[in-house]
Amino acid sequence: MKNPWLGYTLLRLGMFFGIFAVFMLLNFGPLFSTVFAAAISFALSLMFLDKQRDALSASVAKKLSRDASGSYQDDESDLENDVLDSERNDKKPEANK
Repeated sequence: MKNPWLGYTLLRLGMFFGIFAVFMLLNFGPLFSTVFAAAISFALSLMFLDKQRDALSASVAKKLSRDASGSYQDDESDLENDVLDSERNDKKPEANK
């Protein structure tokens, strides 16, 4: 998958719900099934999802990286700031009147 967030999340949820379904089919209670499915899927993800977790970590590091001036490079935030600044400038009353 191209999106590491989506890939890792779907794999984690798939493991959880698969294990949860097995426990429910074995007639364990819903609380027991939920707790053990969470614990087992967490342990399995630590053992088998290293590649996906590394890709997710690289994605987060890239998103939060700083440029030489020490600020974050985030085009969406810059666009958002420009829109907010233009709205603020439009609402200012004219002082010359």
